[in-house]
Parts: sequence; structure tokens; C-alpha cells
Amino acid sequence: MSRSLEKLIKSLGRLPGIGEKTAGRLAYHLLKCPDEQARQLAESIGQLRDNVFFCPRCGNITEEDPCDICRDERRERTVVCVVEEPSDIRAIETSGSYRGLYHVLGGRLSPLEGMGPDELSFGKLQQRIETSRPRINELIVATNPSVEGDATALYIQQMLNGSQVRVSRIACGLPAGGHLEYMDALTISQALHGRHNL
Repeated sequence: MSRSLEKLIKSLGRLPGIGEKTAGRLAYHLLKCPDEQARQLAESIGQLRDNVFFCPRCGNITEEDPCDICRDERRERTVVCVVEEPSDIRAIETSGSYRGLYHVLGGRLSPLEGMGPDELSFGKLQQRIETSRPRINELIVATNPSVEGDATALYIQQMLNGSQVRVSRIACGLPAGGHLEYMDALTISQALHGRHNL
């Protein structure tokens, strides 16, 4: 096999969710596609690496300092939604139901993966709460519904214990259009605990 092709397959295989076979299919596709398409992909990757960085205020992905959301004066500045990764912001923004600010932790507590409190932006969050004007009065913890996500949410709650900031957690449970018979026990349990009055 060509050394260049082998190198590309190995590089693609390092991407999350891409196994060796998928990496091979992608590499062969790039080999056969028009030059312009392959060069455009390479250029897009280069521009991403050259122009995109993390917002110093919230940790979102941006090309400007601060990011569009932090700059937007129409956003509710007293409410901050805490997420694990910048990709979570995109998911929440797509819903169109949240108009506050964000704080990206950069992951979740996971001792097995070497992610302790010092590896995440808890200190920056604490500083932001103490210095923000207008004052932040609610944190919405939107970590994933997993053992690590729950541990991260609990850590935030304990970190802010005794402060004036209200800490809430997004509801978890059954997805719209889902059927009970296909749900796991944890999802059903969370749905029951997160129930609300009709």
C-alpha cells in the first residue's frame, strides 16, 4: 500500500468514532474524489486550526474574542448554563428555548480518565460567579445524564453550597416520541423523578 495512503488512514483512524475500516473507506473516497473537493477539505481543516479558539469568557468555540453569545447584549446575563463541551452549546441553541449565557467545563469528572477538578474549569466558573456584573443568580447544570455527569453536577452544587446562586439541573427522562417498553431502567427512573404537574 502507498505510504501516503497508509498515513492518511492512520490519521483518520485517530478521529473519535472512526474505526480502521471507516478510515480506509474515507481515505479511498478522498483518493477518488475530484481534486477541488479534497483540497477544499484540507483548506477547511487548516482554517479551523488557524482561526478557531476557545472563548476566554465561557469556553465556547469562536473566531472572535469574546464569542457571539458572550457579546450578545440581548442574552439573559444572570443565568448561566454549564455544559461539558462546546458541542453541547450547539445542541441547546438548536432548541431555541434558552437565552442565557454558557460556561464550558471542558469535560466531566472522571477519575478513571484522569479528569479531576483541576483539569476542568471549575475555578474559572467560581471566579466568574464572584466577579460577574450583573450578578449571576442561577446556574443550570446541563451535564450528560451519566455517572460522571451526575458527579460533576454534584460537585458544582457542593462548590456553590451557601452562595446566593440557585443551582438547577436539566430534566432527564423519556425522549419525545419514545416508548416505555424500549427504555432502560435508569431513563425511566429519571423520568419519574423529574415529573411535573399537568
